[in-house]
Amino acid sequence: EVQLVESGGGTVQPGESLTLSCNASGFGFVNFDMGWVRQTPGKGPEWLATINTGGGTAYYADSVQGRFTISRDNAKKRVYLKMSSLRPEDTAMYHCTRALGITEKLRHQYDRWGRGTQVFVSL
Repeated sequence: EVQLVESGGGTVQPGESLTLSCNASGFGFVNFDMGWVRQTPGKGPEWLATINTGGGTAYYADSVQGRFTISRDNAKKRVYLKMSSLRPEDTAMYHCTRALGITEKLRHQYDRWGRGTQVFVSL
């Protein structure tokens, strides 16, 4: 069974940093591009980032480019999202995803996602 389990969420103040983790199991992790999306109540998921199988190539949404960094550890089957300069509008549930690919057409799509970890950015 494919499982993606996120952790690391919490409450931070604007300008602070937070790193999210995702533990993957139940599939050949090294063979899949991975990503992150976030969602707020009443809205659809917002794609944030995708990283390729080797970890050397990543793409980001304009809203997080330069502030968020996606990375992966294939030995540990983990994906990370380091978030810096957090803003109140970054408040959301963050989900790890198994991406369909890394090409322009596929990097925003995914076939699995985890339950998520909540991030609050507030004074």
